[in-house]
Amino acid sequence: MGADQTEPEVPADAVGRRVSCGGERATVRYAGPVPPTAGLWLGVEWDNPDRGKHGGSHEGVRYFTCRHTTGGSFVRPAKVSFGVDYLTAVRQVYQVDTEEVLSEEISISSKKLKWGTIKERSFESLPSVLLSRRDVNGPGDDGEIRRTTPNVQWLDLSGTLLSRWEDVAAITQQLDRLEGLQLSSNRLSLPSDPAAHCQAFCSLKVLALNSCDLTWAQILECAPMWPQLEDLCVEENNITELQRPEGLLQSVRSLSLSSNPLVQDSVLSISALPRLEQLNLSRTGLSVIQFDDAAPGSNTSMFPALKTLSLDHNNITEWCVVDELAKLPSLVQFSCRGNKLVSSDGNPKTANQMLIAKLGQLVVLNSCEIHPEERRGAELDYIKMFGLEWLKAGGRSQPSAQFTCRHPRYQSLIHKHGAPEEGELKKPEPFALKNQLLKITFVFPDDADRTPIEKKIPATMVVQKVKGLLYRLLKVPAADLKLSYTSPKMVGTEFEIDSDLKTLQFYSIEDGDQVLVRWS
Repeated sequence: MGADQTEPEVPADAVGRRVSCGGERATVRYAGPVPPTAGLWLGVEWDNPDRGKHGGSHEGVRYFTCRHTTGGSFVRPAKVSFGVDYLTAVRQVYQVDTEEVLSEEISISSKKLKWGTIKERSFESLPSVLLSRRDVNGPGDDGEIRRTTPNVQWLDLSGTLLSRWEDVAAITQQLDRLEGLQLSSNRLSLPSDPAAHCQAFCSLKVLALNSCDLTWAQILECAPMWPQLEDLCVEENNITELQRPEGLLQSVRSLSLSSNPLVQDSVLSISALPRLEQLNLSRTGLSVIQFDDAAPGSNTSMFPALKTLSLDHNNITEWCVVDELAKLPSLVQFSCRGNKLVSSDGNPKTANQMLIAKLGQLVVLNSCEIHPEERRGAELDYIKMFGLEWLKAGGRSQPSAQFTCRHPRYQSLIHKHGAPEEGELKKPEPFALKNQLLKITFVFPDDADRTPIEKKIPATMVVQKVKGLLYRLLKVPAADLKLSYTSPKMVGTEFEIDSDLKTLQFYSIEDGDQVLVRWS
């Protein structure tokens, strides 16, 4: 805490306001003296807790509290900006001096030039206003926004100094044509009467509230403000348990909850949204989903309109989860990259074939269109793959309930393609992994002069030991090595090897694959 100096005037309502300081965002939690020093101090809670020094105390006296024990600091008012109103920010970003334009002193790539090619360009025809990371703190003078930027349809106010939903509403109620609003990376206090602001957002269809420190309950509390909302993105928040949106978000077609630590049992709480067509649950820790209202092979009544589902980078390891997803009546696009869904032969391509065979209506898998011949091949392979199991379970007469539960589509695949011939069915050969040596070529993409090294290595060797071997060859510390691999079966795809404690076999590395070695 430094010495006193002549301080600028601090707003009377400073506590709760958002400020910018040294390029970082913070919320004012205290304004007043901090003895024994003279003068006025602001106690701030940083959005980035690593920026702080304490939890709101000084010399044993608590002045304010923070969510993080080191999330707070005391700063002099001269060091912070309380921001500017919306129109001041618009002028800062888009205003161009006519002489500058005429003398061509502005770079062609400048965003400002777009609006400066006409003499004194007014802002009336701006269809979008992008004020991301600008110090916008409120609407400014009454009615000025409607007069100045009346045709804005898309507004980006992410990472601003807005601190209250009421201030956002005061801006948007003057933008009658507003359809898209980006409010990510803000900290907005909840409105006392959300329904009172629904007129301010009456045309809004797209809303992004990523990284806003919100819970699902708080989002539902705000939802009456957005009666026409179709696309809601709330990634990287504090959303854990989902509650049913009773009478809320009924027009939402697309919802992204990606990168929130969800309580997976609560996912079904949003299953009654009548128009929901796209759902992103990537990076949410999901491992199980179950629709108990429908038997294997039947349709669930949940998520009735859901066409597109993303479950990338979760903890899905069991094929029964895919069988549950087959119960979704409208699902045609599915993405599940970065899960550990493994086929018995460990080949990622086989796992994709199983996904296609199990999900009969699927048209797009992991962003790739499924062509008819690819579906036919996947389904025929699936029939062969589990043909022996089908025969043992009763086969042609009536397979056991247990088999049907594990392979709900098998019977319909047989109706479609015919039963497998016993001669086609091979017994899966047991893995003799202990004795299996893999011929691996180590290549060094960042070191063009280094010759590739070929080695024979047991499939059961853990990655840590492989790095130890490379250390002896390269004299590069094992901790600095980053490994990935490519396979001639999947040309153009590089698979990350991200755990030192897993085996080569775990990563489905096969004879003839290349391991790419990089180091920092």
